[in-house]
Amino acid sequence: MTNDELERLLAKVHKDITLFDYNGMKVPCIIFEEKRFDDIMRTIAGKPLAVETNLNILQDGQGHVFVEILLNFSYGGINEKLLLYANDSIEFFESLTTSSLLGISSPHLEYGNSSVFMIQLPKPEKIVNALEIIREGLKKH
Repeated sequence: MTNDELERLLAKVHKDITLFDYNGMKVPCIIFEEKRFDDIMRTIAGKPLAVETNLNILQDGQGHVFVEILLNFSYGGINEKLLLYANDSIEFFESLTTSSLLGISSPHLEYGNSSVFMIQLPKPEKIVNALEIIREGLKKH
């Protein structure tokens, strides 16, 4: 990966992520812009839905690891694609592995309360495998 490619990817990274305590467990949370979060909530409120969650891991063999998170909601045509820089957010992925939960919220809500939308990840083994790939990629530098 050239420096230009690395800089281009770093410019696309979604930096608004956090961890919050939920029943004694650290849960990773993606923070959306308030308007986008409100639009998502208005669209899905009261609807039965599933959220397909996929992690695509991009690495350059030199220790730079990016993870593209795809969230596809089964209702409302909502598809979100976010890029995280695993080098700066390994704890996010570790907590994703241990909790099998992903929260989404807006910047003005209190994390860990009922205003966070929680996504249950159905295949914990895939998250564990992804974390192993991320850790291996980070060791390469």
